[in-house]
Amino acid sequence: MSRTVFCEYEQREAEGLDFVPWPGELGKRVFAHVGKPAWAAWLAHQTMLINENRLSPLDPKHRAFLEGEMEKFLFGGGAAKPDGYVPQA
Repeated sequence: MSRTVFCEYEQREAEGLDFVPWPGELGKRVFAHVGKPAWAAWLAHQTMLINENRLSPLDPKHRAFLEGEMEKFLFGGGAAKPDGYVPQA
């Protein structure tokens, strides 16, 4: 049986993640307070940030940037869009 959490991102009950997706306290917070749909939305946003900003997940500075954006995206009401981003109509 899957576990449910009150997802802070979606502000509703949602299926919880199966494992802690990030190291440290932020990963524990995500596991406890973010549902699978919200995590999928973050992964899509993270992919856009990595591609558009040419980030390397191996670079500690880039990982720190992504971690900050993850926290803003999931818990702070939104994260930065890449420079020049134009949403599809």
